[in-house]
Amino acid sequence: SAARFLVVGGFSFLFDIGLLWLLHEAFGIPLAISTPTAFLLSFVVTYTLQRTVAFRSSEGVAPSAVRYTILVAVNTVAATVIVAAADAIGLPWAVGKVAAVVATTVWNYFLYRYWVFAKRDVDD
Repeated sequence: SAARFLVVGGFSFLFDIGLLWLLHEAFGIPLAISTPTAFLLSFVVTYTLQRTVAFRSSEGVAPSAVRYTILVAVNTVAATVIVAAADAIGLPWAVGKVAAVVATTVWNYFLYRYWVFAKRDVDD
């Protein structure tokens, strides 16, 4: 699952950073708005691919979607803070975005595997 997680994550990163570039660079939307917007718009793509391709989960969609949503909220705040911090110290926003992705990738793998998409024992 780790290799699939990284491939799906790479695609999701390109989708996310492409949206961020479009919103910030092409449309001039401030980073404080464009960073979380791009991150949240990639939600459906990332969730679907991680669920079906990376972790091949057969569990119900609703419970994992709720857990994923909680994790996305935490990741959105983390990504926004990291990108803003990079920008505030004079680094390009893309450097902050890469740093945010590296940080969230590490904790996301374990949280996806053992919490979001974990197989649950169901008492019959």
